[in-house]
Amino acid sequence: MTWNLDNSRSIYLQLMEKIEKDIISGVYKPGDKLPSVRDLAVDAAVNPNTMQKALSELERNKLVYSRRTSGRFITEDETLIKSLKKSLATKNTQDFVENMKQLGFSKEEILHLIDELKENEDE
Repeated sequence: MTWNLDNSRSIYLQLMEKIEKDIISGVYKPGDKLPSVRDLAVDAAVNPNTMQKALSELERNKLVYSRRTSGRFITEDETLIKSLKKSLATKNTQDFVENMKQLGFSKEEILHLIDELKENEDE
């Protein structure tokens, strides 16, 4: 698992985002057990306390839950996962459109570029 972390942003937020993406993309399925804090921290090359903070926030957001002696698990609430997926897709789309507008593209030009990419992908 690649953890491309950037020192210009809060590390624990980036850890949260990575785990969220892994959940919505199916790397972690509903009900899956997460690796231990220590294992995740070693894999991401971060302090275990930082990973603990990220996981605690994910737990607060109900994406993961703890079982006392068994560890942390991915939520089984598929509606929550789908909602997060849509929210992230919307934000990424808005960011993309805003960046394209800053480059001087009109809405029609943006849609045309997307159509071209789609056609090239189908080939």
